[in-house]
Amino acid sequence: MVNREDNYRHKGLRKKLVEALLHKGIKDKAVLDAIGKLPRHFFLDPSLDYQAYEDKALPIKADQTISQPYTVAFMTELLKIQKHDKVLELGTGSGYQAAVLSLCGANVYTVERQETLFRESRKLLLSMNFNNIKFFYRDGTKGLPEFAPYDKIIVTAACNEILQALLDQLAPGGMMVIPVGDDSQQMLTVEKSADGKIEKKIHGDFRFVPFLPGTASSRER
Repeated sequence: MVNREDNYRHKGLRKKLVEALLHKGIKDKAVLDAIGKLPRHFFLDPSLDYQAYEDKALPIKADQTISQPYTVAFMTELLKIQKHDKVLELGTGSGYQAAVLSLCGANVYTVERQETLFRESRKLLLSMNFNNIKFFYRDGTKGLPEFAPYDKIIVTAACNEILQALLDQLAPGGMMVIPVGDDSQQMLTVEKSADGKIEKKIHGDFRFVPFLPGTASSRER
């Protein structure tokens, strides 16, 4: 089990974070409730304990980051999660986004290319009883075709383009949220109609680490 404390101060800071997200325009009650319940400091080094509830990205292992809470909330709200939605997440990272999706009612399939992050996020989330999340150490650019199709797909790293492999794995009537661009990215929703037509919408500018092919084992570091 997680042996870190979640005390009254942490809970008070989470409440303030939820209020800040409301002020920034997040309206989805399930998303706000998930962020209000989830101890973000569990997903970070103990030295960052109380910075966890500031609305900013923070470093994690493998030279990666845990996304700004607003970004997590915004992307999750765009997905319009319904109970039991089958969701593919590409880029597990710390596991925080997967946990938010799970608390919103999704069944999550999450893929991570960094072995260190894969092992640590899986261990943490299983210890927190997130039993509706399945973990894969894999090249995320190829998606997870053996479990397709997915109602929703979320990509948590910057892509140069919308990957055809992911479009192929999106169910008719499904939606993908993906940041696309080089130095900065535009957040896109990509919806597939029942007859397979694709509709894209832009939802503002963001900045993510790049979405890289292949895998990186812990022995390489």
